[in-house]
Amino acid sequence: MTTGTMPSSRQRLLEAAATLTYRDGVNIGVDALCRAAGVSKRSMYQLFESKGELLAASLEEYASAYATALLPAADDNRPARERILHVFEQAEAQAGAPDFQGCRYLVVQIELKDPSHPASRVAHRVKENLTAFFRTEAEQGGASDPDLLARQLILVFDGASARAGIKADTRGGLITPTVAVLLDAAGMR
Repeated sequence: MTTGTMPSSRQRLLEAAATLTYRDGVNIGVDALCRAAGVSKRSMYQLFESKGELLAASLEEYASAYATALLPAADDNRPARERILHVFEQAEAQAGAPDFQGCRYLVVQIELKDPSHPASRVAHRVKENLTAFFRTEAEQGGASDPDLLARQLILVFDGASARAGIKADTRGGLITPTVAVLLDAAGMR
């Protein structure tokens, strides 16, 4: 029987922060984070300046996986319209998970309410990257106003995520048709 190496204290803290703040909110205490990670508070503060810095690092750690789960692959040669729809299909599939509580990056921004908080800055950048994806695809797809379409798409994305997170709309089949109407209105190919 082989045993894997135990993740570092830093990695355990990042994972605990991701899990507990998503499940319980960003106001989870340092004691609970350290207990879940099996790390002393002293060790946590040697690795991170504050709980806010730990949360920011945790969000940063998972940003790449978030984008990979939503966005089509770089070598995906489908038309821009289909690439945009892919994001919403992925989001709708994720929203069906029993433990889904909304987009973690949106949730952090809502809960913290402080745009200068380190975790808010990471979350804002991640959401801006998604908006930029929409804008680029809208431009490539011939949208009449790519900036407006990108803003509309992120509005639908965040609204759908928030509603799914609070279990207000559990039936599928609403997001993609809504996005298709926006794409049609913008003249997307």
